[in-house]
Amino acid sequence: MRLLVAGGAGFIGSHLVDRLLADGFHVTAVDNLITGSLSNIAHVREHPAFEFLHHDVCHPLILDGPLDWVLNLASPASPIDYLKLPLETLRVGAMGSHSLLELAKSKGASYFFASTSEVYGDPLVHPQEESYWGNVNPIGPRSVYDEAKRYGEAITMAYHREYGLDTRIIRIFNTYGPRNRANDGRVVPSFISQALRGEPLTVFGDGSQTRSFQFVSDLVEGIRCLMDSDVAEPVNIGNPSELTVLEFARLILELTGSPSVIEHRPLPQDDPKVRRPDISRAKALLGWEPQVPVEIGLEETIRWYREQLMHSLSSPAGK
Repeated sequence: MRLLVAGGAGFIGSHLVDRLLADGFHVTAVDNLITGSLSNIAHVREHPAFEFLHHDVCHPLILDGPLDWVLNLASPASPIDYLKLPLETLRVGAMGSHSLLELAKSKGASYFFASTSEVYGDPLVHPQEESYWGNVNPIGPRSVYDEAKRYGEAITMAYHREYGLDTRIIRIFNTYGPRNRANDGRVVPSFISQALRGEPLTVFGDGSQTRSFQFVSDLVEGIRCLMDSDVAEPVNIGNPSELTVLEFARLILELTGSPSVIEHRPLPQDDPKVRRPDISRAKALLGWEPQVPVEIGLEETIRWYREQLMHSLSSPAGK
């Protein structure tokens, strides 16, 4: 089988590429590299079943030969990125989704859309189940990402209903692991990088807002389970174990042995106060639930960041 992964040089996309190659598929990764990096896929560039295309999926993609799956993970995903690239984020959610759906339709391929827990906005229902429609500010600064993903879900379901296209929608909750950029701006890379450098850990607000963190291998397993199902409705994939941001900062300090202190800053506009998935649908329909304890996943992630930091300090540019 031949699969196309849009956003294949990104944090999650590159881990998915690894898994699909290990499962015996031929994988074509597509990325415009505005937030992805070739370093994420350097280890598979010579794999006989892998190819990379530098391409912006907002423009039609001409691909020769058969195609079995189109997996759309193409989008800036961190607040730093989508606030800096608001129009690009909206374009890939709309034009990129349309382009990739058309490709799937023309090839008779199945289509997979990577959505996000951000479609729930700052939720008034807790935990969040898939039937909840969300509490999103449509004109706030975060809306460029939230609404792009909500539109991506809508057009996916429209193609499913109008053309009978075989589709899947995953709503991804907070995910961490190796290859997540140190300057990504999200909680895990920020806290680990700050702790390893001995810098203050930046906690926005009083730190009482909650997040649920899953290791990237659990997410990739959830993606594979959803691909192997026939579930067209959105499915939450995340870790229902909830921590406050302040608790998480203290855990990072403990695991890194860092002398860093915690520094509080004002809470950004529309920052969700709570975030925890209801994974009843994933359990019942996919037989999926996360397996990696947060401490184990964090230890592996910290090792990766520590290696990256040592490499940067030992390189000529880092001296």
